[in-house]
Amino acid sequence: MSAVTLSVAVETPQHSGLTGALHYSSPQPLPPGTLLRVPLGKRDLLGIVWHAAPPAAGAADGPPPVLRPVGEVFSGLPPMAPAWLALVDFAASYYQRSVGELALAVLPPELRKLDAPGLAKRLARMLKKLDAAPPPSATPVDRPQLGPEQQAALAAFHTAFTQAGATPRPAPLLLHGVTGSGKTEVYLHAAEQVLDSGRQALVLVPEINLTPQLEARFAARFPQHRLVSLHSGLTPVQRLRHWLMAHLGRADIVLGTRMGVFAPLPRLGLIVVDEEHDPSYKQQEGARYSARDLAVYRGHLERVPVILGSATPSLETWQHALPGPRQRYQRLPLDARVGGGALPRVRLFDMGVLPKVNGQCPVLAPMVIDSLRQRIAAGEQSLVFLNRRGYAPVLHCADCGWKSGCPHCSAWRVFHKGERTLRCHHCGFTERVPRACPDCGNLDIAPIGRGTEKLEEQLAELLPGARIARLDADTARGKGQLEARLAEVHAGDVDVLVGTQMVTKGHDFRRITLVVAVNPDSALFASDFRAPERLFALLMQAAGRAGRDAAQAGTSEMWVQTWHPQHPLYAALKKHDFAAFATSQLAEREAAGLPPYSHLALLRAEARDAAVALAWLQAAAALAAGLPGGDGVTVYPPVPPAVSKVAGIERLQMLVEAPSRARLQQLLAGWMPALHGLRSQHKGLARWAIDVDPLAI
Repeated sequence: MSAVTLSVAVETPQHSGLTGALHYSSPQPLPPGTLLRVPLGKRDLLGIVWHAAPPAAGAADGPPPVLRPVGEVFSGLPPMAPAWLALVDFAASYYQRSVGELALAVLPPELRKLDAPGLAKRLARMLKKLDAAPPPSATPVDRPQLGPEQQAALAAFHTAFTQAGATPRPAPLLLHGVTGSGKTEVYLHAAEQVLDSGRQALVLVPEINLTPQLEARFAARFPQHRLVSLHSGLTPVQRLRHWLMAHLGRADIVLGTRMGVFAPLPRLGLIVVDEEHDPSYKQQEGARYSARDLAVYRGHLERVPVILGSATPSLETWQHALPGPRQRYQRLPLDARVGGGALPRVRLFDMGVLPKVNGQCPVLAPMVIDSLRQRIAAGEQSLVFLNRRGYAPVLHCADCGWKSGCPHCSAWRVFHKGERTLRCHHCGFTERVPRACPDCGNLDIAPIGRGTEKLEEQLAELLPGARIARLDADTARGKGQLEARLAEVHAGDVDVLVGTQMVTKGHDFRRITLVVAVNPDSALFASDFRAPERLFALLMQAAGRAGRDAAQAGTSEMWVQTWHPQHPLYAALKKHDFAAFATSQLAEREAAGLPPYSHLALLRAEARDAAVALAWLQAAAALAAGLPGGDGVTVYPPVPPAVSKVAGIERLQMLVEAPSRARLQQLLAGWMPALHGLRSQHKGLARWAIDVDPLAI
C-alpha cells in the first residue's frame, strides 16, 4: 500500500510564520482528530491530524516534496470530535493564531510528554479504577424553594434545551440576576435536566478561587454523577486525568476556568458561563482568546444552550440582550434576592472633608470605623476591599527622591513588609529591602501608598482584639491556603476580611453584613475606556457580598470612601441600577465610536531597543494601508502601553479600529502573511503579536 499524505497540526508560535498544518506521510489513512507524534527539526512533537486537505499530487511544478513519516499513533485514545476541530479552526482564524499553536496549547501539558505505550498504561489504570469504584449513593439534598423569577428562567431554559437540536443558532440566555438572587440554583436545575437526559454539562468560572465553592455545590447536588475540574491549579497528572475523563465521556460535569471552553465533551448538552463579565475569561498570553465568546460560538456549533450569568453583564452582552431588531440574546431577569432580602444600602463618604493627620489622610473615616466596631460587637463579619496587594506600592527617599523602581521594568517594586522584600509584580525581580537609600545613604526611607498588607496592619491597630484575616494573591499562594482561609471565613472565625478583587465576586459569605471599599477612585479617570465598566462591576459585586442571609439583609450596608461622591457612577451604584449605568455608558461609547459600536485589534511589538519596535510597527501600518479591507479601517500611531518595559524588553502597541467585525477580519487576513515577511527586515525585533478584541488599550 502506498503512503498517504496527512495534514498535522503541531505547536508553532505565531511569529514563526508556520500558520497552517504541516504535511507528513503515513502508511495508512488516519481520521481527523487523531493524536500522534511527528518529527519537526530535531524534536519529536505531539500533533493532531487535521481535517484540512493536503495539496493534490502534481499541483505544483517539479517533483513532489519528500515528506517525513509520522511517528507513533495514540491509537488507544479516540480522535478529537469534528465539533472540537471546528471550534479550534474558528478560534485560530478569528484570533489570528496558527491552528497548531492553539490546539496543542489547550491540551494537558502532560500529554505532550507521553508516548503511545505510556498513555495506554495510564488509560488502563484510570479505567480500571473507575470501573472498580462502587456506584455513589444518591443522598437526598435539601433543595431551596424556587422563586417565581427562577421558575420562569428555568422554563425558558427548558424550551431552549428541548428545541436546541432543531434550531440552527440557539440564542444564548443571559441570566441577569442581582447578587444573591439564586443564579447558582438555576444552574443546578438546568444541569439536572441535562444530566437526566444523558448529556454532559460544562460550567465555566472566571478564576480558580471560585472553583472550590461551586464544585462543592455541584458535588453535593449530584453525588451520583462524576465531576471533574480543569484549571491551572491542578497538578499535571490531575489535569491529564480529568481531561481524559471528559474526553472519554466518563465525567458528567466539567467545571473549569477559561481553558475549560476547549474541554472535549462527546455528550455536551449545556454550557454555563458564570460571572460572564469578568476580564479573566480573556487569555492574555499566547493565543489571546475570549472563553466567553468561544463558549457562545461553541453553543451555536453544537446546538446546545448557553447560559451567561452575571449581576453586571459586560456591555457587549447587555447590548445583545436589549429588545429590538438586533437582539441576539434572551434576557432572563432575577431582580429579587433569595428569601426576599434587601440589597445592601450603599453609603458614600467624601474623603475631602476629613482633616489630615501629619499631612496624611486617615485610612478609614471615623463612621466607617464605628460601623466595623458595631458589626464585630454584634458577631457579624465585614469585608474591607482594597484592590492593591503588598504593603505599599513603592518605597521612597525624601532626601534625594529615590523610589523603588524595577531595574528591568518601567514599574515600581512593591514593598512586602512581612517578607522584607521589594518585588516587581511584572517580571518577578525580588530583592531584600535596603537598610538605607541606595543613592544617598539616607536611613529614613519610607513607604508611600497602601496595599492590603498595610491595611491589615492598620486595621489591627484600629480594632484591637478583632480577628482580622487577609486574602490576596500573596496569602493564597501555597497549596490549600485559599481553601483554608475561605473555610475560616465561612466558619465565623474571622471578624474582618481584608482582600483584593479575588474576594469580591462569586463567594457566598453568609455572615458578612458590611463591605468597605477603600480608594476605588483610581479607575474613574483612567485612559482605558473600559475602566468605568470594570469599576462599577467590581463595586457592585463587592456590595453583593453583604447581606446574603435574608435575616440580616435589612441591616447590611456598603461604605465607599471616595474623593468624588458626585460622580454619576456612584449615583447608579447607590441605587444598584445597572441598567441606568449601562445605558449611559453605551450612549458614550456610541458617540465616541467605541466597542461595541466598533471593533478593535492591537498589534504589539517587543524589542530590546524601542526604536526597533517603533520602526516595525510603522512599516506594518504602511502595509495595512494598501490591503483589501483597509478602506475605512483606522490604524492609529504606535504608542507605549501603561507598562512599556518588562524584563528588559521594550513594548509598543498600535491600535486598529474598524466599523464592523467583518471589515476588521478582512484586513487581518491579508495583513498577517505580510507581517510574517516584514519581520525579517527588522533585526532585533524580539516578538510580535496581534490581540483581537483587546480588553485593555
